[in-house]
Amino acid sequence: MLWRALKELPMEGSHFRRQAPIGPYVVDFFCPAKRLIIELDGGHHNEGETAARDHARQSWLENEGYCVIRFWNSEISSDLTAVLERIYVELYGSREAETIRFKHRRK
Repeated sequence: MLWRALKELPMEGSHFRRQAPIGPYVVDFFCPAKRLIIELDGGHHNEGETAARDHARQSWLENEGYCVIRFWNSEISSDLTAVLERIYVELYGSREAETIRFKHRRK
C-alpha cells in the first residue's frame, strides 16, 4: 500500500527504491537523493531480540548519515495520509515547502 502511494506522489526529485541494500542491511524504502530510509514494522518488532536488532541496525544506518523513519504497519492501513504527510515533511521540511529537485549522491 505504501509503495503504491510513494510511486504516485508528485514529489519532484524524490524517487524511492524498494528493498534497497545498504551496507549489510536491506531497507524497506530508500530515497537516495535525501538519504531517507522508511521502515515498516509489524508487532514482532516491538519484542526483545527483534527490537534490539532494529535498534542496532538503525544506529548503524544513522551513523552512516542516513535518516531513518519508522511506521507501524497499522499506521499505513489506518492513516496513510498522515504517514505520507510525515514523509513529505522529512523530504521538504514542511507541507507548505516548494518541491525541489534533489541531486542523487553516490558513494
